[in-house]
Amino acid sequence: MFKAFKVPKTFCLFILLFFPLSCGMGTSGLFSTNSAFGLSTKANPVGTNMIVEIAKKQNPSVVFVTSKTKFQRAKSNTPYRKFVPPRGARPFTPPPDRGNGTGTGFIIDAEGHILTNNHVIENADIIKITLQNEKEYEAQLIGSDPKTDIALIKIIKTGEEDNPFKFLKMGDSDDLEVGEWVVAIGNPFGLSHTVTTGVVSAKGRHIGAGPYDEFIQTDASINPGNSGGPLLNMNGDVIGINTAIYSGSGGNVGIGFALPINMAKGILSDLKNKGRVTRGWLGVMIQKITPKLQESFHLKNTRGALVNDIAPQGPADRGGMKRGDIIIRFDGMDISSIETLPKQVASIKPGTSVDIEVIREGKPKILKIKIDPMKMEKPA
Repeated sequence: MFKAFKVPKTFCLFILLFFPLSCGMGTSGLFSTNSAFGLSTKANPVGTNMIVEIAKKQNPSVVFVTSKTKFQRAKSNTPYRKFVPPRGARPFTPPPDRGNGTGTGFIIDAEGHILTNNHVIENADIIKITLQNEKEYEAQLIGSDPKTDIALIKIIKTGEEDNPFKFLKMGDSDDLEVGEWVVAIGNPFGLSHTVTTGVVSAKGRHIGAGPYDEFIQTDASINPGNSGGPLLNMNGDVIGINTAIYSGSGGNVGIGFALPINMAKGILSDLKNKGRVTRGWLGVMIQKITPKLQESFHLKNTRGALVNDIAPQGPADRGGMKRGDIIIRFDGMDISSIETLPKQVASIKPGTSVDIEVIREGKPKILKIKIDPMKMEKPA
């Protein structure tokens, strides 16, 4: 009786082991690779070689940036302090001491132009960059924009060198979707060329960093030293510049922020040609439409920006704008919130006349106003 049941038990064991394995193989049999290839998609890069290929291809265009002043200031014993954004609320990691920065950058053309954060190189007398192959160069500042924390520097080639540099392609950050996979490359804590991955957690984040806040939030690991590095999509195109993190300790907690690359593209020509950015200026002080103000002004919603002060003899003053006007459209663009207007005004070339739709005493009114150049605090 014992021998009679030995073969069926062996056969059953074979069936139990075989079928769970073959169920994941596809319809073509044991050696089918269809399912494995099906994982290699831009929608699901984890567990595939897609991120490996992006890292191999794009790492040579990412650089380590160091900047120094000729006269060093005494440094605190605490390397990573907190600071509270102008709008209060939560702590973010601070930029390094001005002119004594370390960070990341990425090459954007064959001539060796590099985008990085302004706080990495601000007030520096000496800027040095290091490639992935550990070759070092000095770099010169071409232009900077403290308002967006973007700087453009350029590699100074040695006399005998004439080879073009490998560079990254800039994508379209407006096409970015929440939940999309992204790759960050940088030099966290001075550790050269570190690759991390994550997803886009949110878009259009306002963190109190300046008048043109519009950050991409990501959970890709970003730490001190990543500043100025690229945030890449699954095509390997740059869609953001890693700039800030939310942290109580100075380390990554899964909340990082990158400037949209379209913001950099919009000012790149000014940085190259003038060393600074010329923006439009309307000459108004604005405030948010709260539910109480909505009720007081008998508005249908809280969209728009309330004008609470006007610069004397400024563009708005000359164009007939008044205190209490509510700006709802600017040059054909809806003003959905108070944060929208400064970015729209800044994008207009000075000297251009634009139509501005306001609500005045409950009625719509269109004003034609000629935009002036914004005064710069200091040249690059």
